[in-house]
Amino acid sequence: MTQRVEAVIFDLDGTLVDSEAPGMDVLFEEALKLGVPFTREEAHAVFRGQRMAECVAYIGARVTRPTPDFAHDFEQHFTAHIRQAMAARFREGLNPMPGAPQLLARLKVPFCIATNGPREKAELTLGLTGLLPWFEDRLFCAYDVGSFKPDPGLFLHAARALGAAPERCIVVEDSVPGVVAGLAAGMQVYAVCAPHQLPAHLAAGVRFIGHLAELDPAAL
Repeated sequence: MTQRVEAVIFDLDGTLVDSEAPGMDVLFEEALKLGVPFTREEAHAVFRGQRMAECVAYIGARVTRPTPDFAHDFEQHFTAHIRQAMAARFREGLNPMPGAPQLLARLKVPFCIATNGPREKAELTLGLTGLLPWFEDRLFCAYDVGSFKPDPGLFLHAARALGAAPERCIVVEDSVPGVVAGLAAGMQVYAVCAPHQLPAHLAAGVRFIGHLAELDPAAL
């Protein structure tokens, strides 16, 4: 770290809570029902970290067996259906990412969540995993702020709310859109993913950690 840390900004899905994979599985399974020709691995690569509108638009543009009324209000109805299906999947079982509760308990600097997901989803996943009490007044959602990753606006909003300078904030992310947003905001980015999951020009600007336990609270 090149700057004294004043705040830590966490992504949510796939970073603090293991909701990323089951959420993308729901998108993949529903897309298959509509005849979208791709594999689970391809679906995860496309959907990881993306806002719902972009995922739904991607599916809608590739449907090979549309129903007669498919075009009518597809995005609205399909999005609502996906949200309900995801919530049901999450309720089947969800856990904090390894080391998340321990890290939050030991952090001495202010911290928050900045997620592309809606507040209802964030509160559900945090509640199911027992992490909600840490973030009830420090949960920033793109739908509320009006800025979605990879735009840096959500992270900059979170930094202002915590009273921290962007260059003195750590962003903890697991997806390309989140990493792009963190770097664009001028923040120190920690990526909870393998280096090969990021393009080389992004990988060069981040610090990789295998899991949250590698982020040492004592050094912040």
